[in-house]
Amino acid sequence: MLSILDLDIKNKIILIRADLNVPIDSNGNITSDIRIKLSLPTIKYALSKNCKIIIASHLGNPIEGKYNDFLSLKKISIYLTKILNHKVILKKHYLNGLYFQYNEIILLENVRFNIGEKSNNEILAEKYASLCDIFVMDAFATAHRIHSSTYGIIKFAKKSCAGLLLINEIQNLTKFLKNPLKPIISIIGGSKISTKFNILKKLSTLSDKVIVGGGIANTLIALNNNIGNSLYEPNAILLAQEIIQKYKNIIIPVDCVVSTTISNNSLTQIKKITNILKNEKILDIGNKTINIIQDELKKAKTILWNGPVGVFEFKNFRKGTESIINTIINSNVFSIVGGGDTLAALELFNVFNKISYISTGGGAFLKYIEKNKLPVTSLLENIS
Repeated sequence: MLSILDLDIKNKIILIRADLNVPIDSNGNITSDIRIKLSLPTIKYALSKNCKIIIASHLGNPIEGKYNDFLSLKKISIYLTKILNHKVILKKHYLNGLYFQYNEIILLENVRFNIGEKSNNEILAEKYASLCDIFVMDAFATAHRIHSSTYGIIKFAKKSCAGLLLINEIQNLTKFLKNPLKPIISIIGGSKISTKFNILKKLSTLSDKVIVGGGIANTLIALNNNIGNSLYEPNAILLAQEIIQKYKNIIIPVDCVVSTTISNNSLTQIKKITNILKNEKILDIGNKTINIIQDELKKAKTILWNGPVGVFEFKNFRKGTESIINTIINSNVFSIVGGGDTLAALELFNVFNKISYISTGGGAFLKYIEKNKLPVTSLLENIS
């Protein structure tokens, strides 16, 4: 792919498609800024070249054509102004052209407010492209989506290239796929086995061991056990059977932390997976499972992790996730971690700087590993 470093961008108008889709609480506060911080190198590089800079992003999943104040990027513009020490102005109306005032960066209002964004409407894509001399795709986390502001714009832009974050993501994922140090241990959590069925198969082929947690593990446990009132996918039992029968390197919990409620004050028990009662929920892995996982991780040279293994947001159910984090950061391994919930866990324990590579993508992270390409990266690779 052409990189922003390969082009003469000096004094040009550039549109950077970033991923500033950060979690915001009910009071309007940004609760995790990691995606914003990882987007800064491309923005700062463009500033160093005296570019006129336009930044585009989505936030959440609003109804197209309807303004949603909670999902406005005004909070992001204020944050960027502070962290860049540079004036960042939010523009609500921009599809018919923009006017730059002196020394300001323009942040476009949430692109998902625009009708046709998610259906890759070509008229909308052409309007985005008309705003700039160069389009810089830097939103790896949305590179698996064929949207007007990520994919369609490339067809109409005068010149397109990849930003520094996107290039860095691809280089590190390629390192994992093409030349990993072995043994490889992969950890996959999350609620649904159906959405991660293909990546489970791929990782079971690539990895020496695959550790499962969360709802995915619950569905596998449910094949032969009562799991009470736990989150799982009854409609995915056949998929679970296929995984278990075909791949013998998957590690399933042997015990778990259960409760009848989910809060910081929940009463908990550690139980074997064979002893769970009807009113109990599996909310974390148990001590024996933690020991098994730690022993496997200590053998690894490469660890890939996507998805916590418990409801770590509550203190009674975070021991499993915390033990994985501690084992990884105290090991001399190449570790690659991605996915929104996993990043939130890293942030909770303040260990970002102890992970070899942090991916901003969740779905894109897994899709690239599964297919070795993404729609947007494939398109950019064909540009000379």
